[in-house]
Amino acid sequence: MGFLKDKGVIYEPADRVDLGPDSDEVYLQANVKAPRMAGLLVKVFTWFLESPIFGGILLYFLKRNNLIHKLVSFAELQEPPLFEPMHPYNGSEETEVKCVEADLPPPEKVRHVVDCLQSAEDVSESPKPSFRRWTILDYSRAYTSGEITPRMVADRFIAAVRESSNPPLQMSFFINFSVEDIIRQATESTLRYEQGKPLSVLDGIPIAIKDEIDCMPYPTTGGTKWLHKVRHCTEDACCVKRLRLCGAIIVGKTNMHELGAGISGINPHYGATRNPYNSKKITGGSSSGSAAVVAAGLCPVALGVDGGGKLHLSPYFI
Repeated sequence: MGFLKDKGVIYEPADRVDLGPDSDEVYLQANVKAPRMAGLLVKVFTWFLESPIFGGILLYFLKRNNLIHKLVSFAELQEPPLFEPMHPYNGSEETEVKCVEADLPPPEKVRHVVDCLQSAEDVSESPKPSFRRWTILDYSRAYTSGEITPRMVADRFIAAVRESSNPPLQMSFFINFSVEDIIRQATESTLRYEQGKPLSVLDGIPIAIKDEIDCMPYPTTGGTKWLHKVRHCTEDACCVKRLRLCGAIIVGKTNMHELGAGISGINPHYGATRNPYNSKKITGGSSSGSAAVVAAGLCPVALGVDGGGKLHLSPYFI
């Protein structure tokens, strides 16, 4: 498709660009023409995009219409490849760095990480607030001491999710969760603590999974009503498998922007995930459900995925 090649812009070296008050330089704004779509239209568009006949042509015109070819693909950079900082970096050398071997089993990796953490004991004399978010270490210490059990946490979690899912709240945190599966995992974890054999510090920790990550026994909807019908979930994703090896309790699939193709988190099929700080507002997206369950204190950890495909953890991991 060389005959269709667009002419790219030429970027001059930075030291030749005049940014003074009398400069004619202006900020180049891309004229974005990305289509907005949802539901059936997304399914049809995906079929064309993955088609060996039409996919390449469609992708080419999408990039051209959004100036990606002009500003990125075929652009010419006249800038020298080496940049020398005007102020040399004088940062201090890292000390007490501990490398964890990549081939260790997941529970062993978690143990090494926890060993590196300083004591999180609260030495403050101020009274404790009526509500606070428990961290992984909070749960682990309470389980080890026998103060609570994973089964007790599971029962309270299920009650809280049911309350948040019904009027007047209707927070829309989850697309799918199984009471029976949560209780089964919590019962097994409780038994391990009673025997003094927890798998890791993550044993019994409730962790939610964004609904574009494969996780049995749930279908992977991606926030749609059709994806799980054409792409069946047959096994756990690698990250979920590793969490299970550590004894984590997988508590369900969280709500998300449809196919992750937006930042509002408003889902026409499963409801808009509400902000735990103000239920009249939305959480934002696309990993809206994962962020909300952590902010609400339902889970200390939730998995999400960004548009580039990187796995990330919601706050309050440790």
